[in-house]
Amino acid sequence: MKKFTLWILLCLSAFSTPSVAQECMGFNLKEGSGFEMNNFDGKGKPSGKLIYKIAKIASEGASTVFSVDMESLDTKGKSQLKNSYKLKCTGNVLIMDASSMINQEQLKSFQNMEMKFTYDNIEYPTKYSVGDKLKDASVKGEGKSGPMGITYNMHIKNRTVASQEKLTVPAGTYDAYKINSDLNMEMVMGFPVKMEMQTISYRAPGIIWDLKTETYRKGKLMAYSELSKIY
Repeated sequence: MKKFTLWILLCLSAFSTPSVAQECMGFNLKEGSGFEMNNFDGKGKPSGKLIYKIAKIASEGASTVFSVDMESLDTKGKSQLKNSYKLKCTGNVLIMDASSMINQEQLKSFQNMEMKFTYDNIEYPTKYSVGDKLKDASVKGEGKSGPMGITYNMHIKNRTVASQEKLTVPAGTYDAYKINSDLNMEMVMGFPVKMEMQTISYRAPGIIWDLKTETYRKGKLMAYSELSKIY
């Protein structure tokens, strides 16, 4: 359950040329800069942290594309997991490649299953208004293990801007937008395994990453993360 919860946080935290800075949604991107988030369990006990570093920045037509390397550390500073996120900034929207939601460790577990995936990317608009409904996102996979068919589905849906509020995290105080969403996962490998969770993320103009994320299951807080540093 700890590994699964960690993976959910990585998915939400949510999902950033040469070292000349480029702007994205009011934020100056620069290779080597990044973010840190502190992780906690549902009772508020520290469970480690996430380190994000902007690795590569390039232009693609009128858009800016960039990658963000992530490393998850436990409370003793030991590396637990690494991943890389691919993003595109068009000026009106920030798009995260949904393929980034499957990390390398998961891909290895699918290696012998001939899995083929399709994706609907995650989008974050430049501006938010309370009541806005944001685009759904998904990862869908099909494969087989011997004669047995395998399906994998993850949907992030019902993404709604619920409110605007003042939010204080270790990195500072922001005028943030609260975004509610549902995360449904199902893997069928002989028999179905399902997981349904509710998530809340807080975002602010000029910050390309989440300020805070909360993960709930059946109304119970399972884990949360807070932005602790921008460098």
